[in-house]
Amino acid sequence: MAKAVGIGGVFFRARDTEALAAWYETHLGVSGFWHQEAGFTVFAPFKADTDYFAADRQWMINFRVDDLEALMERLSAAGIAAETRPDEWDTPETGRFARIHDPEGNAIELWEPPAATPAAE
Repeated sequence: MAKAVGIGGVFFRARDTEALAAWYETHLGVSGFWHQEAGFTVFAPFKADTDYFAADRQWMINFRVDDLEALMERLSAAGIAAETRPDEWDTPETGRFARIHDPEGNAIELWEPPAATPAAE
């Protein structure tokens, strides 16, 4: 059966495309043509009245990260605030989360998935 096999791109409007592209590359390592590591991608529409992200935004991007703590330290050193809610967002089943915003106010969720469970032998 023919089907989608992955995300081919994320496209959104920006007031200053060059500055925003540079911000994503500098702080998150995401460049225009970005070869991402294999792993889960969650594709999930949310209800129109969700409070999981800002009501004036139609989308929020979530990046899988390999070391959330180290990335938050690097972002903090660059003056980028990260919001965490360990009691609400972090679970052994789903992993750890933090939220930042790009210079144009777009919410970005950072997700460190839980460590892989060793295969049963």
